[in-house]
Amino acid sequence: MPDHFHALITPAHDVSLEKTVQFIKGGFSFRLKSKFDVWTRSFNETQILDEEKFLTCVRYIEDNPVHERLAQTPEVYPYTSAGRGPLDPMPLHLRA
Repeated sequence: MPDHFHALITPAHDVSLEKTVQFIKGGFSFRLKSKFDVWTRSFNETQILDEEKFLTCVRYIEDNPVHERLAQTPEVYPYTSAGRGPLDPMPLHLRA
């Protein structure tokens, strides 16, 4: 997306989601070396508690460029995981 991104993140057991997002934003900003703010001050958190919700989120993320009219199919959008091979495995505690 030109103005946002979606990610499924499973933090390590000893790292909070907030700290994980801080690492991502800080690392990107450090490499960008921009004097302009590129991040909003918050993020949207959706807790994924089962396999169905996990798969629904994957489909939503991969279909987002099509809904935004940036691509005809998810696979042709260059900045997506769609059709690019396996994702990281689903966390074991979500599997039915």
